[in-house]
Amino acid sequence: MKIKAFINIITLLICPLTMANITAETFRYTGSKNYIYVERTDLRRYDNGKYAGLMSREIKSYITPQSSDEGFLYNGNFYVNQDTRKGVSFVTNGIHEAISSSFLMDDNGNIQMIEDNGYPSFRSFPSFPKKNVEKGETWEAKAERAVDPLNKNVFTRMPMYIQYTYLRDEVYNGEDAYLLSAKWATRYGSGTKYVDEEGDRDLVAASGNHNATICISKENGKVIVVRDTVDETFSYADGNKVNFKGTISLFTEYPPSIDEDKVVPEIAKIDDVDIEKTEAGLLMNLQNLQFKPDSSELLPGENERLSKIADILKKFPNSQFLVEGHTASTGNPKGEMNLSLERAYSIVKELVNRGISEKQFICKGSGGTKPAADNATPEGRAKNRRVEITILE
Repeated sequence: MKIKAFINIITLLICPLTMANITAETFRYTGSKNYIYVERTDLRRYDNGKYAGLMSREIKSYITPQSSDEGFLYNGNFYVNQDTRKGVSFVTNGIHEAISSSFLMDDNGNIQMIEDNGYPSFRSFPSFPKKNVEKGETWEAKAERAVDPLNKNVFTRMPMYIQYTYLRDEVYNGEDAYLLSAKWATRYGSGTKYVDEEGDRDLVAASGNHNATICISKENGKVIVVRDTVDETFSYADGNKVNFKGTISLFTEYPPSIDEDKVVPEIAKIDDVDIEKTEAGLLMNLQNLQFKPDSSELLPGENERLSKIADILKKFPNSQFLVEGHTASTGNPKGEMNLSLERAYSIVKELVNRGISEKQFICKGSGGTKPAADNATPEGRAKNRRVEITILE
């Protein structure tokens, strides 16, 4: 059976992990429509029964919804921090590359993945029934999970059949909350009817158990935290078995707001920088950047402009910045995509050298896929060769 990308359930992952109709009251989500989805993994890895180290990973995304004729279209830029530790040594990453994802949800809660690069890992989890439930009551729902245990960049989609229970009310970090439990088993591949034909062909079976607790705010309906206790094993065609034990935690966070009245006039003073308010945040379009032909190396003369931009970004030490490179479309899509990403990295490195933390940046290359002008003219192609910096909010 091939796992479909359509899931007919009420989804909370793509609607800021919100809740509907727990107990007799009706809850509505009242937070920002833009939000940060965070997945933190701390798992002990065992290869064929031998301890291989602690795998720590954080997946973070910035989700921006917009209306469409078919429902709501959600666009996200994901990035991954990952290291495997054994003893006290480990490696961490600085500047991040964005991983794009987009998905559509209709009015009935049906989800269609449009651009699926493996993220989010959990789809339509947690989810809740339309009817009211009381303490001690249980319900079941379907969801989906994308896994890549060996980090091959080949994702396998697995079904999740989850039993939820409304446990009790409690206080979490000073906030009134509902506490739920969620349990499901990992069953995939050999001996089951579940195989993802587009997944990792070397992954022949997976089994294990998940026991999660879900803490939900009474005030605004957001999921404060999901903590999943994991014990599962992945079996491969070459006979190797990889076992993971530990926890996966999911959070919803919100980026700080921008005081546009203060920052926009400052940006407006910088030459060749256009300002645009977007659903993702405040976008600065850096026009007429001077690079060597077909290169990411900046020519002399950009120092003053980049220093002014760095001075503005320093005013947002708790924000993340999406830096997206663009090129003109000249008939070489792969080369254009690579060059646009390299130019985004080049700008970020210049800004890091001016005192901004590299951890605040997410880099993305869009090649010639998002033209700002007509590629048929030299003037239009010049406008398309640009870098955009968005202060995410």
